[in-house]
Amino acid sequence: MATVNKLRDRRKPKKAKQLNVSNRPLLALVPSISIMDRYLSYEMIAPFMFGVGAFTSIALAIGSLFELVRLMTDAGLDLWSAIQIFGLRLPGFMVYSFPMAVLLSTLISYSRLSSDGEITALRSCGISVYRLVGPAIALSLIVSGLTFAFNEVIVPSANWQAKTTLRTALNEDNPLFKTNDIFYNQYGDIVYPDGRVESGLVRSFYARRFDGTQMIDLTVMDFSQGSLQQISVAKSAFWLTSQNVWQFNDGTTYIISPDGSYQSILSFEEQRLKLPRAPLDLAQEQRSSDEMNIRELSRHVELIRQSGNIKEERKLEVRLQQKYALPFICLVFALVGAPLGMRPQRTSTALGFGLSVLIIFGYYVLLFICGALGQVGIIAPLVAAWLPNIICLSIGGLLLSRVN
Repeated sequence: MATVNKLRDRRKPKKAKQLNVSNRPLLALVPSISIMDRYLSYEMIAPFMFGVGAFTSIALAIGSLFELVRLMTDAGLDLWSAIQIFGLRLPGFMVYSFPMAVLLSTLISYSRLSSDGEITALRSCGISVYRLVGPAIALSLIVSGLTFAFNEVIVPSANWQAKTTLRTALNEDNPLFKTNDIFYNQYGDIVYPDGRVESGLVRSFYARRFDGTQMIDLTVMDFSQGSLQQISVAKSAFWLTSQNVWQFNDGTTYIISPDGSYQSILSFEEQRLKLPRAPLDLAQEQRSSDEMNIRELSRHVELIRQSGNIKEERKLEVRLQQKYALPFICLVFALVGAPLGMRPQRTSTALGFGLSVLIIFGYYVLLFICGALGQVGIIAPLVAAWLPNIICLSIGGLLLSRVN
């Protein structure tokens, strides 16, 4: 009898333990993810990974692999250096593949759902088109953050290291600074003898050579009073960090009178002048915009602005604004790919890949045109960087409204 009672006790269902939510208030702060959101997200992960691999491979083959093979056969680049350069260039190409992969994943996944009638079933349950693209927008924002992080932390240093490795492997001169013809024009307020104040060229700085420590064969012209007032010529000069001044050595100062003749000529062995440090910063900076993050590029733009090189300033300003705008291509492509995939026609992987390439080509043509317009001054650099995103976002919104 005791054995029977034990068996009965074992067969009785045990009461489920209740979760005391009151003791775990943090759970209420975590937003719940619906089954639909998880399902749509899982559908996009595989095409996204495929897109990253496919687009990165194509870009690497076209942009780097062929060049490295040519350098190995023609210039004697060794295999180990080629492998290093190939790996260092990989993050830069991956950054461009992220938005393309977002477009491909949204296009293929939503097309598959549409062709199988799942989009129709979800909409029959009262779910709107705008709610259906929520997971695509969430994925695109995550990838946008990843793209921005790559562009800021990994890509600039990797590109610079790849360039340095290539020059070292080919036994080329690899100076970390500009060696010849350092120009710097300082602009500011000019005080005329009659008391008028205007903005214009204050001082012009030129050095024939730079050895990494000191400037050699310098000429500095002073226009602080509207006309040429003084010319200083020196064999060498270097920057005194402790005093924030330039020390000129073995030179001559020519004082110019208002009629253009020499008023006096003063020779010196050593003279300290309170001039900007900008010529030294310009000479030491030899990286391109792809090898600098936003903070470094902003500082370089400011130096170029002070030097008065308007053309270079516009070019770098457009590139700086594009560093902010380009990560959001992921959001743009998600809003374009999702409604295109919801069409009744089924889109295979091959067709989706081809359609993605066409859309990407059109976007980058638009980006190139807007960038060129910004560099020549027709439109502002901010507009030049963001206009392609705004146009494509408008197209994506129009496609969504038509699908809805």
